Amino acid sequence: MKPIQFLKTGLLALALSAMIGCGSGSQTDSNAPAEPAKEGASPSASAGGKKLKIGISIPAADHGWTAGVKYWAEQEMKKYPDVEFVYQTAESPDKQIASLESMGAKQVDGIVILATESSPVTPAAKKLKEQGVFIVNVDRGFTEPIADIFLAGDNKKFGQISAEFMAKKLGGKGKILVLEGIPCTVNTDRVEAAKAVFAKFPDIKILDSQSGMWNQQKAFDVMQTMLVKHKEFDAVWAQDDDMALGVEKAMKEAGVTNVWILGGAGMKDIIKRVMEKDPMYPANVTYPPSMIAEGIKVAVETLTKATPDELKNWKPKNIDIKIDLVEAANAKDFYFPDSIY
Repeated sequence: MKPIQFLKTGLLALALSAMIGCGSGSQTDSNAPAEPAKEGASPSASAGGKKLKIGISIPAADHGWTAGVKYWAEQEMKKYPDVEFVYQTAESPDKQIASLESMGAKQVDGIVILATESSPVTPAAKKLKEQGVFIVNVDRGFTEPIADIFLAGDNKKFGQISAEFMAKKLGGKGKILVLEGIPCTVNTDRVEAAKAVFAKFPDIKILDSQSGMWNQQKAFDVMQTMLVKHKEFDAVWAQDDDMALGVEKAMKEAGVTNVWILGGAGMKDIIKRVMEKDPMYPANVTYPPSMIAEGIKVAVETLTKATPDELKNWKPKNIDIKIDLVEAANAKDFYFPDSIY
């Protein structure tokens, strides 16, 4: 079985070529094993001649998807033994802000940031940008156009195709519950796009919408509260597989049956259930945590190959990660049992 390429080799190569006039790229599948580092392939210096120092700032692994992010970040850094990485995780915006300030004091050349939350982290990123640090922003966007490169999945499409699937399966009518994630651009794009689809179906009623913070325990707690208020509903738009598992646990404990859940991000356990036609999980939407590896790769290659003038006159770039709807018919193409996530 051939792994699906979430970020096509040609797309990344083209993007890098357009950015710096040279260089190539390779895709990192979110579920396939990381490729070993190639001897002699690790750049050690920027175009200016000094050893590269790159900061990596990501959320702590407090749920499955961020555990995947941590794994793929660590795997990618191993490919560049001659680059000095300043690598830190943070379990809150305050700790991430302190981490970014520390990286700035260490005079990093660039920073790859996956924000804990968009709004509070933006000013810290902006300060680094003003200091001349090259910023690669992965997944959760800033609230201002600060990043030199923004690499993320198409979260508007994520919300759209997941809601379209739900509306179709419901036959255009039904009662649903919505779980939102951490306050950030990712959640905003997904929820707004989904609600725009649901608005086209007047017979689909959103009974409640609350944040589960992309966390299984939080989603379990939120769902317990929802179940007290709402005795009859048809489906749950959970947008995230960790939250979906929390929702499922709450429903089982409450004895709720004949309700299905639509999560997202391609957790292997959920994809397996889609593949096996489990009625609880009729579909899923991909959102690979390996995108952090692409962010690190792009940062290293750009800072290695771009000239000082190119960096000085840099124009912001976006790289999009492909989003796919997973159903029973194609789930085998997205199921990787050895995946960390």
